[in-house]
Amino acid sequence: MDLNTITAVAHPQTRSQLPVWTSGDAWLAGGTWLFSEPQAHLTRLIDLADLNWPPLAITETHLTIAATCSIAQLDALTCPADWLAAPLIGQCCRAFLASFKIWKTATVGGNLCMSLPAGPMISLTAALDGVCTIWKAEGGEHTIPVADFVTGDQRNRLTPGDLLRQIDIPIAALKRRSAFRQISLAPVGRSGALVIGSVEANGTLILTVTASTVRPVRLSFPTPPDATALAEAISQQIPDDVYHTDLHGKPLWRKHMTLRLAEEIRGELLGASPS
Repeated sequence: MDLNTITAVAHPQTRSQLPVWTSGDAWLAGGTWLFSEPQAHLTRLIDLADLNWPPLAITETHLTIAATCSIAQLDALTCPADWLAAPLIGQCCRAFLASFKIWKTATVGGNLCMSLPAGPMISLTAALDGVCTIWKAEGGEHTIPVADFVTGDQRNRLTPGDLLRQIDIPIAALKRRSAFRQISLAPVGRSGALVIGSVEANGTLILTVTASTVRPVRLSFPTPPDATALAEAISQQIPDDVYHTDLHGKPLWRKHMTLRLAEEIRGELLGASPS
């Protein structure tokens, strides 16, 4: 869609060239949402393409995902054999309600910043202990776990002019055994519930609930829970008003699916018998 209120497009090549943020500005990365509907309040786009951030970088301690990394680039990452959680990358990429054309332009950072409950890059990075680096509008930077970055349906910790720079995922998290469950009301519909489980080296079970809730919810079990303990923990730590509601699923159904998928993950990762 043409944005006919735009009067200027900035092309910074370094952080020092980022223009002073003013009312009517918007960051432009993939633009898949930005150009999908009228944006009558916008007058200037700040194009991030010329910053040329490397989409992916692997160090001894972290996988760094640039905010401008496309879904296709992330999905194409060749992972070391000891990254037992690597299948989560492809599974979350395929949880998108998007065509291959969107994959090539939509960005990981854009998915986080949109902060939709069904954002699968939120699911992936929150489950793998991802940490956001945010360039603050007034200068400096701030880090925050992905699980705390998203605060609600289309709400997050960014303030006007803040820019999400990257997401760092610890290599240790990528080496954990993991399990993935996702369900939609329709065969290719938006996720109604998406639950990821993983087991730390000390045996702690971590469950990350997304899509069914308006924000990511992480639950930790230092000792293996039975079915009753698991269900009680979910009921206590996820209040009913945290479950999302829209045409892709009502709260009661989302809660039921969350409990069901979490129990399946408990069985897969802990070898537990179904309740």
